[in-house]
Amino acid sequence: MYPATCSDCGAATEVPFQPSGERPVYCKEHYNKRRDSRPRRDFRR
Repeated sequence: MYPATCSDCGAATEVPFQPSGERPVYCKEHYNKRRDSRPRRDFRR
């Protein structure tokens, strides 16, 4: 695990990848909120 800082709240967190600094990193709480608020794609045809 690698240490990181949440881009939303600034809380210290750990992630299973080494952050590059190019993309935002989120704590578990904010990651789940963002994931749940994304529109879902319907791939059925």
